[in-house]
Amino acid sequence: MLGKPRFAVRRPWLGKILLPVMAVLAMVFGAFTVLPGVSQAAGSLPCDIYGAAGTPCVAAHSTTRALFSAYNGPLYQVTRASDGGRSDVGLLAAGGYANAQQQDSFCANTTCRISKVYDQTSRHNDLLPGPAGTAGGVDRGADAGEIAVTAGGHKVYGIWISPGVGYRYTGVASGVAVNGQPEGAYMVASGTHVGSDCCFDYGNAERTPSDTGNGHMDAVSIATTCYFAPCTGSGPWVEADMENGMFQGDNGSNTANKGNNTPYVTAMLKNNGQTTYAIKGGNSQSGALSTWWSGALPTRGGYRPMQQEGGIILGTGGDNSNRNRGTFFEGVMVAGYPTDAADNAVQANVVSAGYSGQTNVPNGPQGTITGPGGKCVDVAADDTGVNGAAVQLWDCQNWAEDQFWTHQSNGSLSTIGRCLDINGNGTAAGTQVELWDCNGVGGQNWQQRSDGSLFNPQSGRCLDSPSGATGNGTRLQIWDCNGSAAQKFTLH
Repeated sequence: MLGKPRFAVRRPWLGKILLPVMAVLAMVFGAFTVLPGVSQAAGSLPCDIYGAAGTPCVAAHSTTRALFSAYNGPLYQVTRASDGGRSDVGLLAAGGYANAQQQDSFCANTTCRISKVYDQTSRHNDLLPGPAGTAGGVDRGADAGEIAVTAGGHKVYGIWISPGVGYRYTGVASGVAVNGQPEGAYMVASGTHVGSDCCFDYGNAERTPSDTGNGHMDAVSIATTCYFAPCTGSGPWVEADMENGMFQGDNGSNTANKGNNTPYVTAMLKNNGQTTYAIKGGNSQSGALSTWWSGALPTRGGYRPMQQEGGIILGTGGDNSNRNRGTFFEGVMVAGYPTDAADNAVQANVVSAGYSGQTNVPNGPQGTITGPGGKCVDVAADDTGVNGAAVQLWDCQNWAEDQFWTHQSNGSLSTIGRCLDINGNGTAAGTQVELWDCNGVGGQNWQQRSDGSLFNPQSGRCLDSPSGATGNGTRLQIWDCNGSAAQKFTLH
């Protein structure tokens, strides 16, 4: 259910490492002098830094920027809800930032999902929405327009992970550590859009989505999960998901791990696969890394040596536990145990990338719909709504993807890839509303009127809360338009 590490100790002769170490030290200095704000990032990027230090990237994923200075390929793929069309989103320039305008143009007047996250290495360890596992159903791709921020002064999109969203490389990814080999990983993710359920991970996982035992994962996580008490504060903490445990250091509990709740967090994990692992974290917008743990692997059975399987996960646990939330911007996995100098240089480069903007509130074209009692129009089942899911009133929650709706040009209201729909395309007073695939029928057409009502022209009736009820879980319906408080719904 939880992530797992993989690293084997390598001790090269001094003569073989002098040049890489000198190169990394030069990069540390150079990285601090990089100025954001141009379409092409200057200097060495994370995978250049790790490669020069003898720990090459074997997977590199980002929706915001290139992670190699020479990279000029696609970052991710989006799929349109309206017609199933697909488009790759690339860069403004080689080694630069994402061309968000490509996505905006392609997804105009509809919604898109991120259907693939490309690996920037030559190994093609691309990530797709994950298959069902022993602890979670089939994953869906993230809403591509859910979270926009800036990097280097440019608009870019992150990956908004809600329950039911996740990505995976199923099988053994090329070059990724297995059976106690050494490895490292980092990701830049939100420290404010977080939760405590399992699992918001990035890194090494089982080759198939099932829990195969201790030490079979090696993924970095940001969560408020205090799996091994006691913990210091309320998190979120950078943790190591090594399967069947979210380790903050040592044998699980580590009160020295103080956590990090900044909008952008650099989360690092490295593991030599045999005896030692390290957990680091930092503010991705400023400053250096903190080392929360650097010491022995857990003595609990299965972690010495590690037994990684070489799959890759993003946003879920190894058994496809897909109940947590988070926001992902970039991450890499490397072969070998990275040097501290390389880690520091990568952090300096991340800071120079100039990430900015809130990371915990959906800010695309979506908005909330508030109704009676100030409650939000919500879909039952916590962001996992399928066809027929109840549409109801619920307390407003800024992280709830299914409380953010887009009013499309055809009059439909959509969230999590489906539309606000009248059951059976009905017209009778009292017919309940639900979530359904967007299909353009009259029961999916809603007009905001000056009196605050949402009017459905086909039925001639308005969205309504029965008897003006305001309790959580109140199922919404259509009813004769009457201007009452039960029919006041405001699109924000």
